[in-house]
Amino acid sequence: MNLTRRDFCHASAAGLLMTGLAPHARAQPQLETTKILIGFAPGGTIDLVGRRVADKLQPGFARVAIVENRTGAGGQIAVQAVKNAAPDGATVLLTPASPLGLHPHTFKKLPYDPVHDVMPVSGAAAFDYALAVGALVPASVRTVPDFLAWCKANGTQANFGSAGAGSAAHLIGSALGKAGQADLRHVAFRGSQPAILDMVGGQIAAVVGPTGEFMPNVQAGKCRLLATSGPRRGRFTPDTPTLAEQGFGDLSYVGWFGFYLPARTPAELVQRLQAAIGSALAAPDVVSSLATAFMEPLPTTPQQLAGMLKTEADFWGRLVKAVAFTPES
Repeated sequence: MNLTRRDFCHASAAGLLMTGLAPHARAQPQLETTKILIGFAPGGTIDLVGRRVADKLQPGFARVAIVENRTGAGGQIAVQAVKNAAPDGATVLLTPASPLGLHPHTFKKLPYDPVHDVMPVSGAAAFDYALAVGALVPASVRTVPDFLAWCKANGTQANFGSAGAGSAAHLIGSALGKAGQADLRHVAFRGSQPAILDMVGGQIAAVVGPTGEFMPNVQAGKCRLLATSGPRRGRFTPDTPTLAEQGFGDLSYVGWFGFYLPARTPAELVQRLQAAIGSALAAPDVVSSLATAFMEPLPTTPQQLAGMLKTEADFWGRLVKAVAFTPES
């Protein structure tokens, strides 16, 4: 993937700069209520981001800012709801990249156009994925090549879990198995945490998921990270080598969340919200909260976020083709 951690840093700096470039936007009338729609259940990392930013949007951008969880279809229901909302700033989407950049390659039909039905506003947070192993895998397995060799020697136990079929984690794990010429079978779960519970319990060998999802069990000694997905070692996992370091550079990937508005939202509202989000993500208490979930703030301009989505879609298009994933109906 061409989008590196350096690109994220540049995007963040530019996004923060833009927060000071909207004097006319800040003069616009305050909204009464803004809802941030999230397509996933409360309590996860994206929910944390949404609630911390919502706190900072009031009372400047809106008198009241709330988070509403519209779960279902891997985030697609929330995207569709924002697509159908009035373009007045009262309904905002916070989404992972997957429903917009990955799902066009893994579903035959979507209830929205990811480019034309929603309008990019700002990035929100960036994070790495990781490959972790648990009790089923011997302690002598310390690297990705070690794990792939173990999989070849233990075919009946060679598997990994993810948050669901067609998820980013599923495709990364499948591509890793193919690149390492190992028959690494996928086990789909409804979320990362159920998969991790089975891994630490010895029911499955490994899990691919956002790094932060593993850390309580890593710190408790119940599982260990073999690799992270970023182009460089993560700020929070400096002792864990990347996939690229271990010979799998084509799988380098940084996950992200982004804020969107309905298409046709007036430019002044987009600018106002982008500035407010940038200010929120720069607040020390928000930066600290994201760090507890092993995420980094990612404020961007709308144009940068649009470019990130294009890069995302290109990356997943190549990966889906490489693993021969069959799109769902």
